[in-house]
Amino acid sequence: MADDPKKDEAEVEEKPKRRLRRTKAKDEAPKTEAAAEETTDEAEVEPEVAEEPKAEEKPKAEKKSKSKAKDEVVEAPKRVIPVYDPENPPVIKAHARYVRTSARKARLVCDHIRGHSVTEARMILAHTPRDVAGDWQKLLESAVANAEHNLELDGENLRILSVQADEGPTLKRFRPRAMGRASAIHKRTSHPSISLTPKE
Repeated sequence: MADDPKKDEAEVEEKPKRRLRRTKAKDEAPKTEAAAEETTDEAEVEPEVAEEPKAEEKPKAEKKSKSKAKDEVVEAPKRVIPVYDPENPPVIKAHARYVRTSARKARLVCDHIRGHSVTEARMILAHTPRDVAGDWQKLLESAVANAEHNLELDGENLRILSVQADEGPTLKRFRPRAMGRASAIHKRTSHPSISLTPKE
């Protein structure tokens, strides 16, 4: 296909316009060095006036307030450790909720450790061949940690004052049986708790 003559003419017309714009920009530029220096001096003077806005003073005031807030150190309240009377020894408690074992099985283990010292109870639970013994061991260690942290007592100088296992909610499930029947499965839970006190 031959080139359109109209397009060629339009391109030719556009080129001189661009040249004219460039020449105008050159004519507008300062011709002498003195004129260029005057323009630079004016440009330098203008930012000096603009460098003193009131907006810059506000951040400085905010920074001072922030620094004051950082300098003010708030002291945490000191933990007061209660001093107990030997005639009324303290009782340290620990509870566990929704342990997945029946209360009857939990009581079979806790009956062995009632009244014993902490060291003896640890030995008994370590040699008890029941799964719930592990849950009782965790609960015993939790009670000992409470006594050491809250009252700063010696964990080895404690004995078990009371221990019990309350019955928790029962999860009811069903399994299929012969001839289209269904039999219930009761998954029982318990709430064991333990209390410690210093030895006499």
